[in-house]
Amino acid sequence: MRSRTTPTASRAVLLATILTASLLAADAARAQATPGTTTKKRTRAGTGATAPAAVAKAPLGEPVPAAPPPPARRELRAIWVATVSNIDWPSRAGLPVEQQKAELVALMDRAAALRLNAVIFQVRPAADALYESKLEPWSEYLTGEMGRAPEPFYDPLRFAVEEAHARGLELHAWFNPYRARIGEARRDAPIAASHISRAHPELVRSYGRSLWMDPGERAVQDHSLRVVLDVVRRYDVDGVHIDDYFYPYRERDSATRELLDFPDSASYARYRRAGGTLARDDWRRRNVDEFVRRMNAAVHAAKPWVKVGVSPFGIYRPGQPARVVGLDPYVELYADSRKWFANGWLDYLSPQLYWPVAAPGQSYPALLRWWSQQNVRRRHLWPGLFTSRVNPASREERRWTPHEVTEQILRTRAEPGATGHVHFSAKALMQNYAGLADSLAADLYAEPALVPAS
Repeated sequence: MRSRTTPTASRAVLLATILTASLLAADAARAQATPGTTTKKRTRAGTGATAPAAVAKAPLGEPVPAAPPPPARRELRAIWVATVSNIDWPSRAGLPVEQQKAELVALMDRAAALRLNAVIFQVRPAADALYESKLEPWSEYLTGEMGRAPEPFYDPLRFAVEEAHARGLELHAWFNPYRARIGEARRDAPIAASHISRAHPELVRSYGRSLWMDPGERAVQDHSLRVVLDVVRRYDVDGVHIDDYFYPYRERDSATRELLDFPDSASYARYRRAGGTLARDDWRRRNVDEFVRRMNAAVHAAKPWVKVGVSPFGIYRPGQPARVVGLDPYVELYADSRKWFANGWLDYLSPQLYWPVAAPGQSYPALLRWWSQQNVRRRHLWPGLFTSRVNPASREERRWTPHEVTEQILRTRAEPGATGHVHFSAKALMQNYAGLADSLAADLYAEPALVPAS
């Protein structure tokens, strides 16, 4: 992993100190509870075997040296906090500010109590902002009206960073680079004048029921990159993060049910007139490649210690590895995620491995091992888990047991090169679906862990 000097390293040192102190205290308590003032031999109960003689009492005034504590586990334990459609936070648009804050504090408290160490917080669901921005309007998922600031005023991202760091948690800002508005948004809701669909309608395409920025427009890439860097420069975030929405998942015509092609003919024609030779699919993939590459370089130029993370669809291509079937994001989303990983254009990859261990066509361990084998630049591999599938309210045939999630964590720990995981989403642990949060706290998360060094 790349070594970086970081002003936030003091938080890691502080957390390591706390971990060490707690381990030393535990050792001391165990030593005090165990007879150690006699050299009389003891037998292990039920075996008849002679136990080793206890250490003789040190002469008065000379301390008995303490055994060094065991090393703390290095494992990312993170949650995605989705704000789009109010999935995780706030619980509804327009919630009073004090309730918004209380919900966010409760979320951070639960993350700390479960001994998680990172929160991936969605700050740009659809060309909007859950923080104070001069580039994009306030999100309608926050206040109920796009462009309206919270009253009384506060900055949710700054508040989230402070609350996370106060509990020893990393805070990664999560962006969607191209989505402008999703179809489920209220059609009668006003769109702010500063939203890109009104300020620069020439950059936005209507696709299916949604609005989408055209990745083939250089101005779109430049704008999204300015948004990311604005957050990196103004906030003490530990990472930036983008998910699997590059070109949109394909939609069907509501009348004919035929698959719709993304309407980028104008930008592609301009590219060809300028001398471009790539076929349109290859050109689309290059557009996405360029954004990922530029974002990685720009973030590290601004703050070398801030991590860059990408969470692509969990399958690279059907047949890789053998017997894997499903959507082909290389063709459908124009996402060459293996290239980004192999070229080191990120600090961590979190492929969304949203299938069970025993799934015949999308086996969790088979996909995890394949991704680990692609990690030639030794970046972090932190797969995403579909923890929300444990929801007791979901259909029985789709519902997971808590054991499925714990088994996936154990399989991840056993896979060389995989050093953590991310839960989708926070709601599953906040609401303790089927007792999963309690189970994790008592067993797999019984001891704290540090985020692996970058």
